[in-house]
Formats: sequence, structure tokens, C-alpha cells
Amino acid sequence: MKLAMGSELWSSLLILLQGYPGIILAVACFFLVQRITQGSHVVLRSWPVVGMLPSLLANTDRIHDWCTDVLCKCSGTVLFKGPWLAGLDMLVTSDPANVSYITSTIHAARYPKGEEYREIFDILGDGILNADADSWRIQRRWAHMLMRQRRFRLYVDQTSRAKVEEALLPLLDSMAREGRAVDLQDVMQRFTFDASCILVCGVDPGCLSPKFPVIPFAKAVDDAKEVILLRHTVPRTWWRLMRVLRVGNEKIMAEATETVDRCIGEFVSTRRKELNEAKVHGKTNGSDEEKAVDLLTSYMDHEAEETMEKLKSDKFLRDVILNMLVAGRDTTSSALTWFFWELSRNPDVEFKIMEELRIKFPPSNKDAENIQKVIDAEDLNGLPYLHAALCECLRLYPSVPIVHKSAVEPDILPSGHRVEPGMKLYYCLYAMARMETLWGKDCLEFKPERWISAEGTRKDHNDKFFSFNAGPRSCLGKGISFTHMKMVAASTLYNFHVQVLQGQTVCPRTSVILHMKHGLMVKLKRRCL
Repeated sequence: MKLAMGSELWSSLLILLQGYPGIILAVACFFLVQRITQGSHVVLRSWPVVGMLPSLLANTDRIHDWCTDVLCKCSGTVLFKGPWLAGLDMLVTSDPANVSYITSTIHAARYPKGEEYREIFDILGDGILNADADSWRIQRRWAHMLMRQRRFRLYVDQTSRAKVEEALLPLLDSMAREGRAVDLQDVMQRFTFDASCILVCGVDPGCLSPKFPVIPFAKAVDDAKEVILLRHTVPRTWWRLMRVLRVGNEKIMAEATETVDRCIGEFVSTRRKELNEAKVHGKTNGSDEEKAVDLLTSYMDHEAEETMEKLKSDKFLRDVILNMLVAGRDTTSSALTWFFWELSRNPDVEFKIMEELRIKFPPSNKDAENIQKVIDAEDLNGLPYLHAALCECLRLYPSVPIVHKSAVEPDILPSGHRVEPGMKLYYCLYAMARMETLWGKDCLEFKPERWISAEGTRKDHNDKFFSFNAGPRSCLGKGISFTHMKMVAASTLYNFHVQVLQGQTVCPRTSVILHMKHGLMVKLKRRCL
């Protein structure tokens, strides 16, 4: 065993040294570029042997804005050339015609996630975010069916309200009374992590509590996200070798995976034991359509054909839980943080939202007695301007700023660019929001009015807004995400004024999720309605 492992390590090292000599040159070129430019901004330059990698390395700390700069100068689509033999060539686009084409029902099969994607995101296992073809279709069908059940929708409404009323608002109120500054991004991440855990597996980890505890499961997921983005920027053999050696970032990934497996294993075994005990005592939920239940219980408790039985294994349930948590937790918390940041910069937008809330929910004597107001899920549809503001936030700050695809056959995109089998494709939603050709000269401005027609009806911009993906892989949890965002935004704004502290640097973090690099420090003040 030891001999085999040693042979594998030496083999990987030899491949690295023989197959990727350009990596060493890339690093050298990186420092060369830094010295030659001496502060001047080089957007994209191709070098002999190492290709465009030095430009990428020089901009890793601002990868999303750099990608925007490049695409704006290249009419929305560019072929990025990596080092020779490194497998880093990729087609990057922000052209909505290309994105619509790639994600359409007709062409989606030509552009799956691909094997390399699954390896980069290996912590997600065989879950729906990684799956392709039949595996994806089966998972999508069952997830769609179970999430549409009345008892799950009832569970979403009940638990979301309870988390806002019993945890979020009391925490914000204590911060307001103490006059203490708080990282709002951290608060939103803790809220959405707890809310997602409750919805998916019926467990409240208590991440959102006054002491702000470190939750190993949540930390493991955050650590994994950072490593995943770095895997995109180096040759596969490089990080594969680090994974075998269990060093550097790959050691962090290995430890994160172990923590995730352990925590989810405990969730699954506990729930399986509870359901088995309930069946022994004749208390089953399978036929009770009125009883609100979490998604894990729905999977375990659903009586279906043999195919469903195969989907009840511990491995499958582990992948379901993690994929749903990642999809629900990070995207919603990111959007909410950027939303409050933009309101601080656009007080006129906050004023309009408050006017809408006051009209729909007139202040009462209870409000005057400092009893916090919770906006119920059933009242959220009557807030069109709030919905428009959240859509505008997701346009400017898409929670998943860059999406990865692979090509399996030759093709030509609407932009005229040729695609070859095995080519990696990335569409950059962050850049798309910043294209004047798509959104006008005011594309960088936060304007909810973009989403409201002259007649006052909703505008969706489905031809250039892909924050919830498009085509057959459009987000199943879009409705749940909007429920959480609206409930948190409306309940928070109705009760508190959120003041962003001056002097802090607000910019995107280099990650697969568009979090703020340094968080968002705020103070809260009770509103006098």
C-alpha cells in the first residue's frame, strides 16, 4: 500500500514537472509584468509559452472586475489562452445571446457541467448541482415534486417566520439597544444557514445566536468555497498533486469534506432513527398532507417506486442535503448583504420601500409599544417595489457571478465564436450587469425602476437576467429564496434603520459566491413609524 502511494506521488510529480514547465515561467512572467507596468493596468496580454496566465495572476484579488474590464474591451466574449499543455484555455462570455443559447432546452445537452467540473466541485458529490444527463433529470424531477408539496411549502412559511421573529429581530434589537456595530454579512450568513438547515433537514444549528458561535459545518462549507475557486486558476495536475499530498489548500479541502460528511451523517442517522421509531408506534407522516415537514423527511418518508428507494441511501441523502444547503444559504445571504449596502447609498430607494411598507402595514398601537413587526410570507406578494429592488440587487451582484460549462461537441455560438469538444466555457453574470450595450449608460446605477413598466406592472428581463440560471436548469428554489429575502428585508426595514459605517472598503471577495471581501459593518436604530 505504501509502495503504491509512493509510486503515485512520484508519478504525479513527474507529470507536473514534465507536462507543465510553463507554470514556473508563468510565475516569473507575473513578477516581470508587475515590474514592467509599474502600476499601469494591463487588462489582458498574451505571452509566449505561458499565454494569458500572468494577467490572470496579476488580477486574482479583483477577478470579477477584471473579467468585466476584459469582456467590455472584447465585445462580450473572449478566448482565454492558458499556458501550453496546461488545459487552461477557456471561452468566457457575457453575451446574453450566448448564455440563452447554451442554457436553452434545445442546446443544453451540448453544454453539461462535465467531468472536470464535477472533480473541481467534488465535495458536492453526485448531487443535483454536479449531476448531468439521467442522474440530473431524476434528481430534478424528485426535488421538484417534493418541494411543490403542500406540507413542504407550509413548512417554509412557518419556519421562516419563526426564525425571523424568534432569532433575527431579537438579535438586531439587542444590537440597536446597545449601539453596537455588527457585521451584517455575518448576520445574514448565519440566518440563512440556520434557515436552510431547518428547511432541508429539520435541524436548527443555532448559528444565529447572540454569542455568534463558530459552527464547524458552516465553516467547512466556507473553507471549501475558497479552495474551489483557486482550483479554477491552476492546471488540474497541480491541485491534484496537492490533493494527493494533502498539503496547502487541498489539506483545507480534505478537512472541510470530513467535517461535512460527519455533520450530515449525524443529521441523516438521527432523522432515520426518528422515522423508524415513529413507524413502530404507528405515527407516520407519509399520508398526512397537512403536516409541515422538512425536505430530508420528505425524501425518507416518501413511498414511491423502486427508483425512489435507491435515492434514499445515506450517500444520496448526504449529497442532497449539501447541494440544497449550498444553493439556499450562500446565494440568499449574499444578495441580502448587497441589498442593504445599496440602500445605504440610495436613500431615495429606501424611502420608497418604506412608503410601500407603511401603506400595506400601517403602524398600530402594538408597533408603538416596541413590539417588533414580522412581515408574513402571505403578505409579501403585495410589495412590487421591494421585489424590484431585490431584482436590481441580484442584477448588479449575482450571487453566483461566474457559471462553468463544458462542450461535448463542435458548435458555433450566436456571437460567431467556435466551440470545440472539451472546451471550458464560462459566462460571467457580474460582467453582464455592467455592459452599457445591455443596460444603458446608467448600468452601474442601482435603479429598481428597471423592473417596473410604465403601467406599473413587473418587468422580468428574462433575455439578459440569469441570476437564477435559465432553461431546464433554472433554480428550483427561486420562490423560497425570494420568500427569505423579502421577509428578512421587509421585517428588518420596518423595525430598524440600517446605518452602514463610513470608512470601510466594500468590494467582492475572490470566491465562487459573491460575498463582500471585508464584510459590512453597520449600526442599527429602532424606527419611529
